[in-house]
Amino acid sequence: MKKLKVVLSLTTRDNDYQIEQAAAAQEMADRLNLDLELLYAENDAILQSQQLLNIIQSNSVPHPDGMIFEPVGGTAMPQVARACAAAGIAWVVLNREVDYISDLRRNYKVPIFSISSDHEEIGRIQGRQIAALLPNGGSVLLIQGPAENLAAKQRTTGMYETKPVEVHVKVMKGNWTAANACKIVNSWLKLSTSQQAGIDIIAAQNDAMAMGARKAFQEIADAGQRERWLAIPHLGIDGATKTGQAWVQRGLINATIVVPTNAGKAIDMLAHALHTGNIPPEKTLTKPKSFPAIEDLAKKSERRSGAAGGSGF
Repeated sequence: MKKLKVVLSLTTRDNDYQIEQAAAAQEMADRLNLDLELLYAENDAILQSQQLLNIIQSNSVPHPDGMIFEPVGGTAMPQVARACAAAGIAWVVLNREVDYISDLRRNYKVPIFSISSDHEEIGRIQGRQIAALLPNGGSVLLIQGPAENLAAKQRTTGMYETKPVEVHVKVMKGNWTAANACKIVNSWLKLSTSQQAGIDIIAAQNDAMAMGARKAFQEIADAGQRERWLAIPHLGIDGATKTGQAWVQRGLINATIVVPTNAGKAIDMLAHALHTGNIPPEKTLTKPKSFPAIEDLAKKSERRSGAAGGSGF
């Protein structure tokens, strides 16, 4: 049986979820005895496009059997996808629902499909976490992913569906990294309006940004202000075992949402398709879950509120 070669393009190497994606992919590649080439786009959609096109258009090295990528930008590179399929290379999209896949599957015989987290459901879970912590309303600082990123938009949409009407949301844009979140929160803290905002929860759209916000609060010179901000519940998303879940257990953030990595699953599905000729479904969705469970988060909130004499957070 031919040894397969697969290229995996991830958004950045500075994000715990992407690191876990890479680890899961390499583990699956080792298990299946296939060659895996990892690329990192450094949060640059143009760079990602160039990296993939360079491989597709290369005449100096054999083409890979398949490309798997998680898009950085607002589109999932339909032109690159078409060039890839036309070159006889399988194409798999991670964490993005794309509308061009149906057309490509009709016109090309190579495996073409997507595997995504259910981002609207992720947002709904975060909205339920907010409801558990603020049953009587309040204010949330939402640190969102990039404005053009569909996953960030879908997570926001889902959150608005389930958060209490009485909860008001202030949004700031991040880029999925802790360093960027720390920078934008630091800048916001310098504004007089930040002191009047009455924020009750920091809700970040990934765990790295939640920790970046926490780092910004740790850098506040005034001890009273620093402790007040650090006492506010922090919520994240991704729930990697060694980071998000560990941070919850250590009390650094209050809750996360476990988003199953799908790069390893994508490699497994792609290898099976290439060996058997059985094309996977056009779209596969993985299921997220709250960590801790919403019920447990609500109980902790009740205990904390009671200990504070009913004054909330």
